[in-house]
This record gives sequence, structure tokens and C-alpha cells, in this order.
Amino acid sequence: MVPDAATVPAAISDPVNAAILSISEDRLSGFTLDPFGEIAERTGIPAERVVERVIAMLRAGTIRRVRQTLLSTSLARGALCAWEVAPERLDAAFEYMFEKDPFSGHVVIRTTDAVSAGSTYRLWTTLKVPQAFSLSKHAELLRREVGAERFRLMPAKMLFTLGVGHVRRRGLEPGARAEHSAEPMETSIVELSELEWRVLTALKREFTPGEIVRDLWRARAREAGVDYDAFVETARALDRRRVIGRFSTFLEHVKATAGNERATRYNALFHWAVPPSREIDAGCEVGRHYVITHAYWREGGPEFHDVNVMAVAHGMEKSAVLAHKAAIDEHLQQAGIGFRYTNVFWGGRSEIKPSEIAPEAYREFCRARGIDPGSMLAGDEQGGSA
Repeated sequence: MVPDAATVPAAISDPVNAAILSISEDRLSGFTLDPFGEIAERTGIPAERVVERVIAMLRAGTIRRVRQTLLSTSLARGALCAWEVAPERLDAAFEYMFEKDPFSGHVVIRTTDAVSAGSTYRLWTTLKVPQAFSLSKHAELLRREVGAERFRLMPAKMLFTLGVGHVRRRGLEPGARAEHSAEPMETSIVELSELEWRVLTALKREFTPGEIVRDLWRARAREAGVDYDAFVETARALDRRRVIGRFSTFLEHVKATAGNERATRYNALFHWAVPPSREIDAGCEVGRHYVITHAYWREGGPEFHDVNVMAVAHGMEKSAVLAHKAAIDEHLQQAGIGFRYTNVFWGGRSEIKPSEIAPEAYREFCRARGIDPGSMLAGDEQGGSA
């Protein structure tokens, strides 16, 4: 008997859902042929129930999307971008980035607890453009569109951790960390064939509730126009080339969902200015802390007191997030890694969507706006201010 969808629990606090989410948020690394079967094996919950609960949570809005993620830093030029926008234009700029620019992913309005370096940069986005196109030219296009005063592009020079698992991070003690330092991950660009792009484009599209079945990839192979076995082999080859991220169910970060629950309430972007040549050491120590969802080496420049290590943490209470930050600060000092400046940028209004990275999508974006795609091609660019 098929249960009535309205009676299937969709709240995060439901024990079955919590068990599923503790794995499905960020524990399925790489390409997984049967992700729901893998979740079932790790949780002891029957696969049919896993599928049923994921569908219910997606329909209820508890899960905002289900998709195969990519390591887009290996596939597209990307950067964290801070925008200085006049207060009266801030909301309109936010809406433009979220609704009209397919190459902007995370869109967040941030504040600091006190006026400090960079606190006038209220709008923060992640920005990616497909291979061969210019990140700075696209950012300049956006600056003109939203009327921003200036922007700062901060490409990732190295990654140290990447995986948002809110449910499994609940209740962590400040300072809780892995036994060993995080492993640094390169951000060099990988070139793909036309076949690989077709498979990748089908892989990464998010799933609607009606598409969530146990045999997940057969329909995507048809979508890509590829034989199923060839689709799977290509996906595994892409995984070996380290361009596949994880299969993930993404929770809403701060919006209330089923049962008026929130996955988290506070989103903090931590900044540290560590001595030059110690960026990788510091990133590896920051990244080993379990509370950290993202950690990078990025150059903030003079606008941000020359910070060079950044990390993101989430929590239900602001005091708890600050306690985690204090524990990381202390750990860095104990590891012999001093820092001359640190700050916290708090997230407020936020929206998150996958950034488009397919080259043809960028060409279509340009043509629709009367822009010659050739005029947006990249030279040698390292990011920076404008």
C-alpha cells in the first residue's frame, strides 16, 4: 500500500529523516550508481522508505534541491565576489543576482558586528563563468547592471574542505576536529570533451520529486543521448578526474520548512590574515574542524585587511558559532600560526542556486542580451578589484 504523501513525515527532527539527512547532505562523495541504496545501507533504513522520505521532504521544502554536485572549481573560472552597493540599491541588486544571472550561485547580504575593513561590502556572491570566458568581464557587466560602486573578486587558490552537513554538525563541541589536518585540494581547470559535457550537464541537473526513483541515472542517460553503460562509464571517468563532487540533498539554510523548523539560523564567514607562506598550513588546520563547511585560501586584498584564509560555519545560536570561532583561533595560535587580523561576516538574507558552467549556456546568455560572446573571452586574469 502506497502511503498518503500528506502523512509522510517531512520534518528534520523526525528520527528517520534525521538519519537519512546525516548521510544524504554531504556523505555520498563522487559518482554513486545507487545513492538511495547507499543511504539505506549506511542507515539501516529500507531503500524504498529512503526514496519516500526524500520525496516528501523535497515536496515540503525541507530539502530545497536534490542533485549531483560538481567540483566546479575544476570546470569553470570562479570566485567569491564582494560588492559595494548603495543601501537603496542593495535589495534590487540581490534580486538581480539571484533571479537574472545564472552564473551567480550563493547570493548573501552580510554584516559585521562593528564597522571594519570591508564592512561596506554588503552583497556577497559566488560567481562562475564557463571555461574560456572572463570572470572579470562578467563581473563588470553585473556591476553596470546593478549599479554597484565596486567589487572584489577572490578566486580560490586552494580548497581545504567542502561539504554542508547541517544535521550531522548539530551539537558539536567548540574545537571538535579531525585527528589529522585537512588535505589541500588544487583548483586547476580540467578540459572536457563534447561527450563529457553532455553527460555532465545531464548529471548535474537537479531532480524533481517525480524523477526521484531507485534507478536514478537511466533517464539521465536518455536525456544526454548516451547509452546507459556509456553514461555510467563516462560519469565514473569524470569522477576519477576529480570533477564530480557529491550526491546531495540540500536543506534550506535559514528558511522555516516543515513543522516550522530551520536547519540552521546563523551563517558566518570567518576571515583570517595569516603570514604569507602560511596560507596552506592555516587552511589545513581550519579545515580539520568539524563545524567548518567550506574553507579556502582566498586573497581579500587591502579592502579586507589582506585576509587570505576564509571559512564558513553555521549554527543555531550566534554564541555557539562565536565559541567555535574562538576555539579555531586558539588552535591556530597553538599550532604556531599567528594572524594579525580576523573578522566575522554574518549572513542575513540569502538565496542559493547552482551556478551554470556549460560553455554553450554562456554563449546563449550573451546572445540574448545582444552581446558578442567573443567579446567576453578571457585573457590572463587573476581576479582583483574594480
